[in-house]
Amino acid sequence: MPVVDSIDSKAAEQLSADDLYARLETSAKGLASQEAQARLTQFGPNALVEKKVSPLMRFFSYFWGPIPWMIEVAAILSAIIGHWTDLTIIMVLLIFNALIGFWEEHKAANALEALKSQLALKARALRDGQWGEIDAAALVPGDVLRLRLGDIIPADAKLIEGEYLSIDQSALTGESLPVSKKIGEIAYSGSVAKQGEMLAVVTATGGDTFFGHTAKLVQDAGAVSHFQKAVMRIGDFLIFVAVGLSIILIGVELFRGEPFLKLVQFVLILVIASIPVAMPAVLSITMALGALALSKLKAIVSRLQSIEEMAGIDILCSDKTGTLTQNKLTLGEPAVFAAADAQALILAGALASKAEDKDAIDLAVIGGLSDPKVLDGYTQTGFTPFDPVNKRTEGQLKGPDGKTFRTTKGAPQVVMQLAKLAGDDAARADELVNEFAAKGYRTLGVARSDDDGNSWNFLGILPLFDPPREDSKETIRQAGEHGIAVKMVTGDNTAIAREIAGQLDLGTKIQPANELLTQAASQGHLSSDAAERIEQTDGFAQVFPEHKYAIVKALQERGHLVAMTGDGVNDAPALKQADVGIAVSGATDAARAAADLILTAPGLSVIIRAVEEARRIFERMNSYTIYRIAMTIDIMVFVVLAMIIFGIYPLTAVMIIVLALLDDIPIMTIAYDNTWLSPKPVRWDMHRVLSLSSILGFLSVAQTFGLMYIGDRLMHMDTPHLQTAVFLQLVVGGHLMLFVTRNRNSFWRAPYPAWPLFGAIIATQVLAVLMTGFGWLVPALPWGDIAWVWVYNLIWMVVLDIAKLGSHHLMDHKAKFKQGYLGTSNTRLHPHSAK
Repeated sequence: MPVVDSIDSKAAEQLSADDLYARLETSAKGLASQEAQARLTQFGPNALVEKKVSPLMRFFSYFWGPIPWMIEVAAILSAIIGHWTDLTIIMVLLIFNALIGFWEEHKAANALEALKSQLALKARALRDGQWGEIDAAALVPGDVLRLRLGDIIPADAKLIEGEYLSIDQSALTGESLPVSKKIGEIAYSGSVAKQGEMLAVVTATGGDTFFGHTAKLVQDAGAVSHFQKAVMRIGDFLIFVAVGLSIILIGVELFRGEPFLKLVQFVLILVIASIPVAMPAVLSITMALGALALSKLKAIVSRLQSIEEMAGIDILCSDKTGTLTQNKLTLGEPAVFAAADAQALILAGALASKAEDKDAIDLAVIGGLSDPKVLDGYTQTGFTPFDPVNKRTEGQLKGPDGKTFRTTKGAPQVVMQLAKLAGDDAARADELVNEFAAKGYRTLGVARSDDDGNSWNFLGILPLFDPPREDSKETIRQAGEHGIAVKMVTGDNTAIAREIAGQLDLGTKIQPANELLTQAASQGHLSSDAAERIEQTDGFAQVFPEHKYAIVKALQERGHLVAMTGDGVNDAPALKQADVGIAVSGATDAARAAADLILTAPGLSVIIRAVEEARRIFERMNSYTIYRIAMTIDIMVFVVLAMIIFGIYPLTAVMIIVLALLDDIPIMTIAYDNTWLSPKPVRWDMHRVLSLSSILGFLSVAQTFGLMYIGDRLMHMDTPHLQTAVFLQLVVGGHLMLFVTRNRNSFWRAPYPAWPLFGAIIATQVLAVLMTGFGWLVPALPWGDIAWVWVYNLIWMVVLDIAKLGSHHLMDHKAKFKQGYLGTSNTRLHPHSAK
């Protein structure tokens, strides 16, 4: 069987129908099912090729990174020295962490796949001489299709039969108006049939289509996750601390003559306890639960790390139509010229419309009639749809009196020229069009001809308005309160964009995108002056899809975290490049695939709610990270110094392993914790995280040394009981420190711990008390000593809280001083010398 190749859309457009049939080895009768199946095997499904990672490889990815490497090295050393119990515990913790992260990400991925499956397309194809409906994914080059009103074009196809097909391909090319296609032209995959019906032969499918080529641009765009950077820095810091202290300890103890194998065993277990084994799992669970919460807000997260990015966005670039506005055209007060009255003007416009085509403009004009039944007296004998060349529609009609006439509606300048409007009437019409645009209205000119189109009479102007959504103004106000600047991005002209922006209190500094972004589109970068103007503007008008990518890049280069909304294929690179790409309700599959957040409800309000949830999630991750680094410092530094100074092992190997379990496993419930909602964007401030955790960590070292000193010198405990007291202190003090780190205010103030977290910690404390009281795995302590350890830790909890509040105050003051200094240093010395 000869191999058939798909044909590029430009090449297909140059071929005659017969030549195309010959190249594709098909005919107007379509393909046989057997032949179609063979071609499906050759070309593959008619769908975008996605880079899929096998579940096994995704699972193994959780064993790669700084923290997993540390655990794996510890496991290898355990095997070498034959400590199989330690090895078992280490492997259980490592696999548990991987399973949790894999499972939660897998659930989020399944949610996205379920959404995509709901969007599966169908196509009407001619197979075995019979018309039938098949999955669009099963189409192959050579299939004959019937395309009609409302269809999403399922593949690139050459039109071969029919009068015309009006197609909205704005999602592909950025054209704001439908394009009228005729026999011999190409209908692109992913575009939408707005009017007409035609037959077509498929020339290319899947990644070979124009749609597919555009979608491949997505692979070249993308910003590195701030979350990944933060985790890497934390991992590097902990590795440095653990390795550095281990080297010091080994060097000192070997010098003292400690047996090498015994020393290696203990240091190995110490490192295991110091490593935050559950840290990746805690962060993954926290984000996964956040993704679940967002799905209930009708927002599906396709990339878990984007939740952290969402918490830090300070600029939201939003589409106008359908996002800030209702995407429902309404008719304003008409401007009457030669028409008898306003209703006569609207009737003429309605007669140049076709209700069954469901065109938004046509429906708005027809909806302006006070009595739609008036149309029943007229017969539409012909209709010419809108096309970008003529820029008008035309109806051929027979009236109730039997007379024939024509009406037309379209771009005011085109209809005015058609009617040869001149003088004062022309000046008045131009003035009205400008006035309507300044108020946010699009306009249509309407004319009538009673002599088969030889001469036309200008009847008047119909203004159309897409009103703002009822919740948009309030949502934009809330965004401002959350520290997020909303910038409008629209393809409409500047006057309309400025009016809508003014009504929404968005600001009226609207710039035409082509004036700012010509350099970026041609050279791939912007001057600092242009980037600054983009940063300061309130929105962008006359935007083509390719401009969006340049806008995102320019704002990111100015240090902003940017969210961008979009719905079309050409929006995909900008959505991928944005820190948070948001596919709005009704977006194309390509836009959804590129986006981090997929909205299933219209409007911006869900985005603000998603930001609030993301900031809560961020605070949970931030407080846990501070706690865990402080605990690592506490355990590692204390044990090393205790061995060097006192010459004893302050903990047994069993105590260290149990401590690791009791510290980390219950803390996973922090994902459910109540937390403070920041009124401003939040980002990983590693200087603050490491500074605060180090302060709390070294104070905790002093706390543990204090208890050890009291137990040894004042209470005269022997070494086994002193080890038990130290063990209990680290368990109690660690979890009390979490209560300190989880709240930026004093620990006794709201927000109070959620019951899952509070219950898990209490259960852990009860278990630790029972272990030390009854001597499970450790030497038993008298109950009075246990109570004394608790009182000691509660006192230190207040000390740590004071240190935390003082540290935050100093760092906030330093940040404000630095910001003020930079603002002063950046001020011109002679502010009036330059414009």
